[in-house]
Amino acid sequence: MTVRYPRPLRPGDRIGVTSPSSGVPKELRGRLDVAIGDLEARGYEVVVGRCMDGAGHLSAPAAERAAELTDLLTDPAVRAVVPPWGGETAIDLLPLLDFDRLREAEPTWVVGFSDMSTIITPLTLRAGVATVHGNNLMDTPYRVPEGLLSWLDVVAAPQGGPFTQTPPGRHRSTGWDDYRLHPGVRELTLDTPGGWTRLDGDGDVDVEGRLIGGCVETLANLTGTPCLDVASFVRESAPEGLLVYVEAAEDGAFAICRNLHGMRLAGFFDAANAVLVGRTGAPDAPTLTQYEAVVDALGPLNVPIIADVECGHVPPYLPLVNGARARVVHTATRSELTQTLD
Repeated sequence: MTVRYPRPLRPGDRIGVTSPSSGVPKELRGRLDVAIGDLEARGYEVVVGRCMDGAGHLSAPAAERAAELTDLLTDPAVRAVVPPWGGETAIDLLPLLDFDRLREAEPTWVVGFSDMSTIITPLTLRAGVATVHGNNLMDTPYRVPEGLLSWLDVVAAPQGGPFTQTPPGRHRSTGWDDYRLHPGVRELTLDTPGGWTRLDGDGDVDVEGRLIGGCVETLANLTGTPCLDVASFVRESAPEGLLVYVEAAEDGAFAICRNLHGMRLAGFFDAANAVLVGRTGAPDAPTLTQYEAVVDALGPLNVPIIADVECGHVPPYLPLVNGARARVVHTATRSELTQTLD
């Protein structure tokens, strides 16, 4: 099975907005309007689904969310689907999605991170469709730091053409902007310096493979199920091996350590040529840091482990395309990730 890439997004295309997990509370609708306005200003048509309620932790019952997502992904007029953000329990959609039908449909870009990993990673592994682990809709109005791209740049990139991203060397130390008070905020507060960090030792890294990964807290619950069948994906689509990326949202170091051990034992990292670890604000434990948790669980792989990559819950955001061929370079003077959509 060859990875299928949706065609590049062009002005005039339609983007669907739905919430497969958490919706948008009324007091945050101002930010949603700003983000939708930015898409429209780029020349895209935006359609907003019915599953957007933010009164609880889910936007609608599972059957309604699954049906709306499926409708958008099988509508040939819709070229991309983006949620406002992640959430908590999108896992309840997985038994309701017809992956055979999605595999047969013309591919559509699906974007998101956090709980959206629960959806986009299985879409790549089971339906063979490239998906984007990148900033959600509510993050889209932020100006992109030098060296990085927006998800909108990625989904508009020509198929087969490479694009490279480099760390901007600074990130946000803590917290989030208050969209209630500042719905139109566009400047990310990047107040802390720091680049990528190699955790497994010293030396230069120059490694290639196909990208796959996502949020540890959500993907750990899928190990051992058909939704995270990495072995079949490698046999059919990635004989060159993988660049696996993971990121911790909020769980403490002990929980992340256990989850990563479980994912490794289930074979999630078996074909990894290297592991990229997102920068995290999740707490350390008194006797185990987040760095140490990763090394404890993944050190036995004996592959390069590069941490503090901008693919987690700490802004800014470095979009990664699940299924894309990629090359990561990390030396004392150079850090970059190049992706090729082929």
